[in-house]
Amino acid sequence: MTIHIGAAAGDIAETVLMPGDPQRAKWAAEKFLDNALCVNKTRGMLGYTGTWKGHRVTIQGSGMGMPSLSIYANELLRDYGAKTLIRIGSCGAMQEHVGLRDIVIAMTASTLSTPSKGLFRELSFAPCADFGLLEAAVAAARRHGATTHVGGIYSSDVFYDERPDLNEQMVRHGVLAVEMEAAELYSVAARHNARALAVLTVSDHLATGAALPAEDRERSFGEMVAIALEAAFN
Repeated sequence: MTIHIGAAAGDIAETVLMPGDPQRAKWAAEKFLDNALCVNKTRGMLGYTGTWKGHRVTIQGSGMGMPSLSIYANELLRDYGAKTLIRIGSCGAMQEHVGLRDIVIAMTASTLSTPSKGLFRELSFAPCADFGLLEAAVAAARRHGATTHVGGIYSSDVFYDERPDLNEQMVRHGVLAVEMEAAELYSVAARHNARALAVLTVSDHLATGAALPAEDRERSFGEMVAIALEAAFN
């Protein structure tokens, strides 16, 4: 048990999927895991452990934003012995060719600031995914016939962004999408010699303003979870 995770020793699997929303963790556990048990309710940040095709898996909510994600990632790796963390979540498309419901697999994650920035000081650290997971996720996405984009994303530390000039430069430099957690996830995983990946579903588009209706999100997000699970146990 840690300050933020109430699970007992042995309750957390070595492979952890991390949606931001704790209710999404509950939904994914009920849909994809066999014999899923709730192992964490602390602060309402739900976590479940069960099996997928015989493999032990935990699905643990991370909260919104890099500071919250950093807490859970650190405790999962440091205190519970997790070895693979895969973020499953939504993102906003930044490129015209990236559409709603598409899958974005983040090779790198750019950011203005993360909780890890204090460690690096003047160094501009480049957080990146584990290549083995990345390769396996791309293969899984192809098997599912998903429209998939692989490349750099932007992890923002604000939701209500007021930097159109910065967005313009990211679009210019090929950044695929924006979300709020992956850069810190990749940094924490590197520090603990663990594997990490972000597999994301496009829920809205910054340029067009298009967005998935709430009732469509669950169906679209299921494909993302399946891809993440297949990548973890390829």
